[in-house]
Amino acid sequence: MKLQSIRKEYKLSVLDESSISKNPLKQFEEWLNESFKAKVPEPTAMSVASIGLNGFPESRIVLLKDFNRDGFTFFTNYNSNKGKSIAKNPSVGLHFFWPELERQIRISGIAEKTPDEISDKYFISRPELSQIAAIVSNQSSKIKSREKLTKLFDEEKSKLKPFKRPDYWGGYVVKPIRYEFWQGRENRLHDRIIYEKENGNWNISRLAP
Repeated sequence: MKLQSIRKEYKLSVLDESSISKNPLKQFEEWLNESFKAKVPEPTAMSVASIGLNGFPESRIVLLKDFNRDGFTFFTNYNSNKGKSIAKNPSVGLHFFWPELERQIRISGIAEKTPDEISDKYFISRPELSQIAAIVSNQSSKIKSREKLTKLFDEEKSKLKPFKRPDYWGGYVVKPIRYEFWQGRENRLHDRIIYEKENGNWNISRLAP
């Protein structure tokens, strides 16, 4: 396969300063809604990038579970690699990619743990089997076998219900300081609009593609 020959022209839409919202959260909401209308697979899937304990960047896909003026929320195991990375350096990056719409959004921000009540509320809203998986998985740690994990799962499943959220599992909210909205355009002259927070206000600029 000749990777150098792979080409795709982007022609679906444009992004300019005259039509974009002055509020990046509203612009994000508009694009997210359009991704749902376009039936994009996994529209809430986002990459969370952090600086690992070994100094190397790390990225993984998680699901966005809420967004508002406070920030963007996802849930995970606090003892996972990402949890340990965020505890050391809370500066993270979020990345949404919707190829069907020829769009990307990158968000830089500071991650904080959500209050216990928010983590509790989301945990009990999850399917029961997902709750069990969160309880028994020592995420990111090495395990002896799949069978060992399944045994732990089955043992937990047999216990009395309802299940209680473990204190090592919960949410993070990422408070944005920078957004970049990317719209693919012809001839690789893509539209890139950024919002940067300064003194509580959002400044809007265009970047070269």
